[in-house]
Amino acid sequence: MKQTNVVALKLPARNSGEGDVPHLYETIANDLLTKGYSVNIGGLPPDLTHALWTQVQQLSRREFAPAGIGREQDHMVNNFVRSDEICWITGESETGASWLEWATQLQAYLNRRLLLGLFSFESHYAHYAQGDFYKKHLDAFKGEANRTLSLVAYLNPGWQPDDGGELVLYTGEDDQTLRVTPGFGTVVAFLSEEFPHEVLPAQRDRYSIAGWFRVNQSSSARVDPPA
Repeated sequence: MKQTNVVALKLPARNSGEGDVPHLYETIANDLLTKGYSVNIGGLPPDLTHALWTQVQQLSRREFAPAGIGREQDHMVNNFVRSDEICWITGESETGASWLEWATQLQAYLNRRLLLGLFSFESHYAHYAQGDFYKKHLDAFKGEANRTLSLVAYLNPGWQPDDGGELVLYTGEDDQTLRVTPGFGTVVAFLSEEFPHEVLPAQRDRYSIAGWFRVNQSSSARVDPPA
């Protein structure tokens, strides 16, 4: 991934007291506790949002790869299920490192507040070209103890309703849904095992970050490293 130089980002100090916790972290924790998902319009810090948008615009097409489904030996590309392309965020650039630091601080707060036992975090940029989609799916299956919390951040300035590309979150019985417009800086978090979701076809280029917090699956026979 290309290195992108940006202005120093204003992230909360790691040694902040509870009274200094960003309001967004508190909102996400409260929402997860009461309903299992959280939608925050323009919730991502503006300087971080702009830096991420700048970086994703500077990435070359060859740095993206067709998105697949499944993990490890079960991984496969299936254009009938999803047609977007992705680029993993490694933290090698200043912007990527700032995003991962922001997510790490969210992880620490949620672990203190909700005792979720989140252990590691992985994320990637996602690019949906015109007509691209991701059909209804779950990020994790019950009992597998892998992905616990899903996190999405949107990087689309000036997004209009006619541009499509909404996230559809299935929030209850009878296929009750919540539609989220992928507007600039909007942040969505939800319990990975509980909420099926899909991405509707976009009418223009659509950019986002998708990430997942995982729990530690280490056992006496296998050590699970951070993602």
